[in-house]
Amino acid sequence: MAYYLGIDGGGSKTTCVLGDESSLLATVTAGGSNITRVGEAGAREALHQAIREACLVARINPQQVLRACVGAAGAGRPEIASTVRKMVAEIVAGEIEVVGDMEIALAAAFGKGPGVIVIAGTGSIVFGRDAHGKVARAGGWGFAVSDEGSAHWIGLAAVRAVLRAADEVGEDRVERDPTWPAGRLFSELKTAWSLTSLPQLARAANAKPDFAILFPAVLAVAEAGDAVARRVIADASGELAQLAGIVLRRLFTEQHSSAVPMAMAGGVFRHAAMIRELFYNDVRAANPDVVLNPEVVDPVHGALQMARRPG
Repeated sequence: MAYYLGIDGGGSKTTCVLGDESSLLATVTAGGSNITRVGEAGAREALHQAIREACLVARINPQQVLRACVGAAGAGRPEIASTVRKMVAEIVAGEIEVVGDMEIALAAAFGKGPGVIVIAGTGSIVFGRDAHGKVARAGGWGFAVSDEGSAHWIGLAAVRAVLRAADEVGEDRVERDPTWPAGRLFSELKTAWSLTSLPQLARAANAKPDFAILFPAVLAVAEAGDAVARRVIADASGELAQLAGIVLRRLFTEQHSSAVPMAMAGGVFRHAAMIRELFYNDVRAANPDVVLNPEVVDPVHGALQMARRPG
């Protein structure tokens, strides 16, 4: 019996699936394994934990895995791909392929066919392939300068919105009046980060924190009708739609078929129906030929496909 591993190494979590030629035998999750975010030690721990637990569920030894495919952020850089490959090789004896996380997401959505995948999780990127195999990407240049519409971007944008409101109406009103839109958002942000004041929020935001953990708070306030939070969410959708438009123009402007398949992946889309709806409307308004899959795809299944059928 041949066994195959597919791994999606994200910034917030690592998902590992194990299967044979036709069946899914195990699915497990562990902590994040994005080296840029958690460091090499943290990435190694998460990857090893995910692999061992998947093999334990399937009742096999990691040494029995014939082939593994890992989708990792930053894998386009040879040093990142090499490091991840070495980590997995410490416990997996079989062949190991390390590719970009956008490649496994594209495979999960379209197999080897054409299409555009829009990923919004801890980070974000848009990646596409046309019918001739030409590929293009937009975004995904890192938290400091890019990753528009991601959970990190949304958290940072929410902090900025609260601080700008404090400039406009005064710190006291934002801090003490929860009925004020920015006051409601501030209340949720300070709870998420265990803070008590606006100056603390500013200091925390300048200390290179994990902005992505603020995303659930921003979404909850937006879903409750808060105008400031809803504007942040709408801006995130608009940014993702702009990135999608770039890839569409690069790959599909001269195609003869009227339908361009597109799909979504990542926790931002999975957990936020509001963003899915806004994104659909934004994309369709600018690109009426797009056919958007309403289901959020799971990239790890693309990694398993690639492990089973390399090349």
